[in-house]
Amino acid sequence: MNTPPVFLQLLADRAGKPAALAFCAPADATAAQLPSLLADLPGQLPCYYRVGVSPDMAEALDNARWQPLPVDAVLCADAPFAHVPPGVKLVEGDWPLAPPASAGGKHAASRALALQLVQLVSCDADTHEIEALLRRDPTLSYQLLRLVNSLGMTGGTARKITSFSQAILILGRHQLRRWLNLMLFAAREGDVRSAMLLARVSVRARLMELLARATGLDKHNQEGAFMTGMFSLLGVLFGSPLQDVLAPLAIGDAVQRALLVGDGELGALLAIVCAAERCDGASVGVGLGAAGLDVADFNGMVVDAHLWMLGVISDIGQETGGKRDA
Repeated sequence: MNTPPVFLQLLADRAGKPAALAFCAPADATAAQLPSLLADLPGQLPCYYRVGVSPDMAEALDNARWQPLPVDAVLCADAPFAHVPPGVKLVEGDWPLAPPASAGGKHAASRALALQLVQLVSCDADTHEIEALLRRDPTLSYQLLRLVNSLGMTGGTARKITSFSQAILILGRHQLRRWLNLMLFAAREGDVRSAMLLARVSVRARLMELLARATGLDKHNQEGAFMTGMFSLLGVLFGSPLQDVLAPLAIGDAVQRALLVGDGELGALLAIVCAAERCDGASVGVGLGAAGLDVADFNGMVVDAHLWMLGVISDIGQETGGKRDA
């Protein structure tokens, strides 16, 4: 039997924070086709499988510490929710993709500033220009210094990083760009979607990068794939057409074509990732076949991307003074 694609769906708690994962697979999928990394996920947060999997699949998932998903404890929502019925513990659906409420002035300004910083770093601007912009947002600048200090990048000495230019130099442009991309989606007061958007976009970016690597694309294009996944939800984040949000950014043609018209190799990979979010096995299978990728390898990448996402939201939570609910 051909290996079918399996999917993972992130569920929120009653407050809209990432809280659990749900496993989805065709009814005829067998335990032998499970990605081995699935056993690593329950140690990170609660993991469930939906009713309808085969008995041997259910047994294998039970042994990997996955639990049956209680249907009556899950609410499906397509819009941000204010009230959750008693007894409901988890929320699924596309509610994080709904248009945002009007952002407060300082929060909208913070995101706009992060976008300007992404632009400067992408254009390889002078460090002093980046530093000058960082000085305009004490929250972003504090988080940057805390990140560099927490990563142990000071050469194992007791010396702490105390200037933005020093932090930028030590972190490096590549890691700085990735951090800024993630900080665009980091939690902002008043936007209930932030935590789930960060989680979704992290999975997209990492899965795009893994797919690009598997197809044999070079490091430059792997980074472009990561950026494509990361920027694919910027329109949702800002509540504006994606084309308008991307307009001030000097991004490569391949990334821009992938985002705006779904063109090229990156566009094809993004289509696979978006189909996986919809649990559309047929479209994923067609896309993987066209890209010359193995479904079993893809299933492993899906789990890898979710493990990476869990690390991201944990790290971002620590940098912003919050924490992930388990």
